Formats: sequence, structure tokens, C-alpha cells
Amino acid sequence: MTKKGYYGEWGGAFIPEVLYETFKELNLAYEQARRDPLFWEEYVDLMSTYSCRPTPLTFAENLSRHFGGARIFIKREDLNHTGAHKANNVMGQGLLVKRMGKTRVIAETGAGQHGVATATMAAKFGFECTIYMGEEDVERQRPNVFWMEKLGAKVVSVKDGSRTLKDAINESFRDWVTRMDDTHYVLGTVCGPHPFPSMVAWFQSIIGMEVRKQIVKSAGRLPSRVYACVGGGSNAMGIFQGFLDDLEVELVGVEAGGYGLDSGRHASRLASSDGSPGVAQGYMTMFLQNSDGQMLDTHSVAAGLDYIGVSPLLTDLAERGRVRFEAATDKEVMEALDLTMKKEGIIPALESAHALVQVFKEVGGLPPDDAIVINMSGRGDKDIFTIAHAFDDPSWKEFIRNKGAEYEVGK
Repeated sequence: MTKKGYYGEWGGAFIPEVLYETFKELNLAYEQARRDPLFWEEYVDLMSTYSCRPTPLTFAENLSRHFGGARIFIKREDLNHTGAHKANNVMGQGLLVKRMGKTRVIAETGAGQHGVATATMAAKFGFECTIYMGEEDVERQRPNVFWMEKLGAKVVSVKDGSRTLKDAINESFRDWVTRMDDTHYVLGTVCGPHPFPSMVAWFQSIIGMEVRKQIVKSAGRLPSRVYACVGGGSNAMGIFQGFLDDLEVELVGVEAGGYGLDSGRHASRLASSDGSPGVAQGYMTMFLQNSDGQMLDTHSVAAGLDYIGVSPLLTDLAERGRVRFEAATDKEVMEALDLTMKKEGIIPALESAHALVQVFKEVGGLPPDDAIVINMSGRGDKDIFTIAHAFDDPSWKEFIRNKGAEYEVGK
């Protein structure tokens, strides 16, 4: 970080004056926590007793045999409590909320995993909770909406703009301005104004700390490559931080290629030529925007990867050549998901399957004594409606029709 809140030329805190004191308070709480070893010990203890840390590192023996080449290892964040890496950041911020004496939390969510994790944290710590979610994401992630509400959270469907993640973030900031005294915004990824990118990356670094030890124990060496999907970028930064100083380990981020990078219907900020520098939602990074700085509509089969921006940390790492960025199309994602389920009995989230696409393209060309690691950022049960629709599964359609008829009769 070159100057406070910046990573190269990216980052910063472009916030309205009304939020200045709130961010000052948050920065102070965060800096004190980072200097306090007891805070990290409390965090690790919480994650090991309430969640499932350390999450396993699984050798994907069947996929490795299928492709030849390097051995494939999967970091199982899908086995973390609430089904994704999101709990790492959320529980850490929950401890900070307690320190600051706040009583209410708000959050944005796209795929719904961050919303479920935040609602879970609020239930455990006794906070009031409101979750903002784009109307389109509410429709395609209904199971997660159901669980958020049953956990006690109020879910607000955002109907503005593209009705996806960026609009949920905008609405969260509007809420925060009205209730700064008792409310903390639990931002879900390594984006937004400082200190959020640094803070979220710190909590997610537990992934990289664990996997570095695990891969040496399992494979007898560091991996030659580490892969992760990239929406905002928190799961990627989480695992990449275990290897940033090991230049022999290549780091690969995989964005949403949607219908293809030439289609204009994707969410690739760094792997395509469509991203450009801009300032929005409190920070500077690469955004998908037009020449007037208006944000473009994005598309991905994965609700968690359709954000218009990307972490300033990852933008800096890409600019410096430390992270290579690729993109996976919706079609490739469904094929990789299908293969992984049938070969390993693991159901990855649609987001995580983007990383699998790139692994499957490259692993066969690597030496057999090499090892590579994929961060399985979440599990796919949240995506059952989207996946069943994409596979055009006739038995699922029949099930939905029958259930709908049952509910109609029940009325």
C-alpha cells in the first residue's frame, strides 16, 4: 500500500462528508484490532468453534487422473459455516461491531451467501439486521432470501437500476447515512472506501494461511498455481495472500465471461478490454462503464460475479503482473460444474466453477509432480434453481409444477 487506503493508484475513500466521522471511528477500531493479538486469537477461536475452520484441502484424485498433468487440490470453503468463505469476513466484522458498541448491521448481497452469513452473525451476536438485495438476485436466489428472513433479518428488494449487486450497495450506503450512530455496514467484499478493502482482506487471509500449511503437508511443496474466481475479489484475495511473496507461485483470477467477452454481456473488468478506471461507490478501480462514466449492465450465470467493479488490491496486483486474469463463459461454467459433480461428488457454487473452468483448460499441460490449488469459495445448493434451469432438467420442472399446484390447492 503506497499511501493510506491506496494500492498503487487504486483505492481511496471517496465518501460524503456526513460519513467522515463514521469512517474515522471504523478506521480507529480496525487499526486497534490489527495491533491487538488477542483480537486475532478471539477471531480464530470463534471461527474454529462456530464455523468449520480450518476448512479441509481435498485432493481431487479423479479429476487429476482425468486430465493428467498436475495434481489438483481443492480448498473447501464450501464447508465453512453458511456454505461459503463469506462467514470469515462477516464474523470478524461482527467482533468489531461489538467493540464499537453498535447494535444494528446492514449488508448488501448478490448471490445471497454474504446476506445469509450476515444474518447468521446478527442472530449470534444479537444485532438488528437489514439486508439489501437486487430484485433480480432475489428472484434467482430465493432459498437464500428464505433463510435470511428465518434468521431474523429484514430483506429489502432493490428495484433501482439493473436490480443487482451494485444497486444493493448503493442502497446500503443510503441507509448507513441515516443511522450512523447505531449501525455498521458489513460490506461483503474487498471493495468500497478504505478501510473496507484492507479489512475484508485481513479477515479472509485466514484462507491463505491455512492452505499454505495444508498444501505443503499434502503435496510436499508449494503449488505452482493458485486459482480463484473473482467478483469483488474477497475469496481470491483470501487465498492469494498465502502466496503473494512466493513469486514461483502463479496466481490466477477468473472473472465472469457471461455470453463471451465480445458479446457485451459479461462482468470481466480485468480480463477484457472493456474495463476502465473510474471512481464509484467510494473508491477508485477498474469498472465496466461507458465513456460518460455511467455503469454498464453486466451479466453472469453466477449472481455473485456480476459486480461492475473489482477490488483495488486486485487491480494493483494485475497492473504489476502478480495476478493473471482470465474469464469463463456461462456455457463453460456449466460444463465444469457437471464434470466436477460426476467425478468428485462435489457440488461447487456457480461462482467457484469459474475457477474450475480455467484449471481444466491448463492443468493437463503441467508436470505431474506439480500441484495446483483451487479455492472452492462456496457450495452449489444455493444455485439449485439456476442450475436446474440451465440443465433444462425435466424432472425438476415437473417437481416445480407439482409444488406450485399443491400451494394453489392449499390456498
